[in-house]
This record gives sequence, C-alpha cells and structure tokens, in this order.
Amino acid sequence: MRKIGIVTLNGYYNYGNRLQNYALQTAIESLGYEVETLINDNKPLPNTDNGLTSKLKKIKNKSIKEIIKRIQDETRNIYYNKENNESDSIRTKIFKDFTNNHIRETNFKIAENNIPSNLSDKYSYFVTGSDQVWNPDYIYGSSINFLSFADKNKRISYAPSFGVSAIPEDIKEKYKEWIKDIEHISVREDDGAKIIRELTGREAPVLVDPTLLLSKEKWLSISKEASNKPKEKYLLTYFLGGIPEAYKKQINKIVKENDLKVINLGDIREKETYRTGPSEFIDYINSCSIFCTDSFHGAVFSMIMEKPFIIFEREGLPSTMFSRINTLLGKFNLENRKAENIRWEDDVFRIDYSHVPSILEREISKALDYLKASLKSDIE
Repeated sequence: MRKIGIVTLNGYYNYGNRLQNYALQTAIESLGYEVETLINDNKPLPNTDNGLTSKLKKIKNKSIKEIIKRIQDETRNIYYNKENNESDSIRTKIFKDFTNNHIRETNFKIAENNIPSNLSDKYSYFVTGSDQVWNPDYIYGSSINFLSFADKNKRISYAPSFGVSAIPEDIKEKYKEWIKDIEHISVREDDGAKIIRELTGREAPVLVDPTLLLSKEKWLSISKEASNKPKEKYLLTYFLGGIPEAYKKQINKIVKENDLKVINLGDIREKETYRTGPSEFIDYINSCSIFCTDSFHGAVFSMIMEKPFIIFEREGLPSTMFSRINTLLGKFNLENRKAENIRWEDDVFRIDYSHVPSILEREISKALDYLKASLKSDIE
C-alpha cells in the first residue's frame, strides 16, 4: 500500500487544527492509502523578529481601547498564572490523547535544517494542508509547508489557507518560488486563489476544508460528552479573539429571552469547560441550542451538525482575515448567519439548511476528484 505524508500545523491546543488533520487523514485513507502526519518541529529562524519590536508591530495599529484591554488581559493572566498553567497543561494532555487515538504521527521530527536524506523516498506523495499552513506569521521563513524537501512530482496542496489577503512584499519572491514547484495546487478560500494567480499565473481550485468531507455520523462516532455539560438547554460560545462587550450584550439578550445557560468554550476562566478536547468540542456543538463564534471551524461544525449559529467578526483583526469564513458562508448560501445580517427579533434560531446537502455533495465530489487525480488513484 502506498504511503502519503501530511504536512500541517502541529499543535495540541486548537480544536480546528486537530479536527482538520484527522479529517484529511481519513479522506485520503478512504482512497486506499496509508497516511501519517509528519511532525514539523520548525522554530523561528535566528533572524526572525520575536522580541520587543515584534510586539510593538502587533499593537501599532490597535486603538487605545484595544491596547488597554490587552494590558488588562495580560495583568489578569499573570494573576491567575498558576491555575492557567495547570489548565493549559491538562488541556494539552487531552489534545495529545486525541491525537494519539485518532491521528497517526511520525516517530521522528523534521525542521528546516533537519530533513532526513531519504524522506522523499519514504512516501508516494506529500500533502500540505489544510489550516493556515501558508500564513506568513506561522511558517517562520521556512519552505517546509510548501514541501520543498520532496520530489516535485510528489507535492500536493489540499485547501491550504494563507490567512491573509496579500503576501508581504519582502517575501513575495520566496512564496513565488516555493509555490511554482507544487505540481497539484488548491486553496481553501477565494483570496488564496487570487494570491496564487498573482504570484504564478496559475488557477487554483478552491476546495472545502477537509472537515466537511466527513459525515455528521462519522464525527459523532469520535465525539465525547464533557463531564460538566449542562442538562438544561444552553447557548455555546467559542471566541478565539475574546468576546467584545457589544457582542456580550447581544448574546446575553438571546440567553435572557430564551432562558438558556451559557457555556463559554474558549474561556480559560471557565476551568472545567476549558479543560476539554476536540471530541468534546464536537459534542458541545451538537447538543447546543445555538452557537455564537468567531471561529472558522465553529461555523463548519455548526453546518455539519445543522445547528443555529451566529458568526461574529473577530475584533482587532483586519477584515481581510475574514476571507475564509466569507468563502465558506458564500459557498453554502449562509451569509445571513453573520451577526451584521441577523434580524435579531426573527432570525436568531431560524436557519434553513435544506439547500446545503446538494451543495455539499457537489463540493465533496469536487474535492475527492481532485485528490484522486493528484494522487493518481485508480480506486473509485
């Protein structure tokens, strides 16, 4: 059996990252391949700016209000440092347990200056994706996520995200060089296709995130009920950028008017809820009455579980960072689930999924056809 190596963002803290890794592995396995994920241990290069200058850059364009909030958050984090560290440690172990149970990772690590000489010979193909594997802030100046270590005819990208709408001028030439040698290339959002076109002149298909390739039943088969999941009806939140006050008011209004409990999935202050993994994430969404989030994969799993959801734009990020969510909602005609499009008196719980299955079936077929062609699979 031929073996495929996945290159993605390795980490034990982000729900979407672990679930997309599992989904891509499962989808490729369904085509008859053995699959494992390479552990990318790349670190910032020596000349990468990770000190004070980098921190100043991050706050340069923020408002006084945002800077004050950041200082308050940092102060609070220092105060609760011991308990937070314990929560992070427990949560990381849960994420590692999920990975050990559901994702096959290599027993070796690769890095920019540590690529086994025979690595390319060990695999029939390498697939980079999904997630933000091409985000300039995540790759630390390394070409590993562009599969530069592999033979050119073995390089495939499946729905990678750039996480930005434009590549910084100082690294455009590097990106152009890295991308041009990927034989089979696809992306996850429309802005990504535009970047590929501008850099190389190539047309890259926009494919759905791999999590959408698996059925609801498949996801529920690896779900797990959290020990503190409420028996009563609840509103679930998962905000990667924190919940701004304006959003809290809207959420609290829904809670009060519908007599719901609130579960804040990403808030470290809610200790028991925070100390849960990807399996619980699936179950939390499947069991909630409504889901409020600024997360791409939050939107994805709301769709899979056919739950009412509201997407809020993440505060402090450029609107261009919303591209992957805009592409997702546009593809499935669900733009009305964005907070700014919600009619708060009428639409909060009212969501029509009747048109989604036919679109999803078409998108899954498109994605699997791409993988089959790229992997030169003769399995139907």
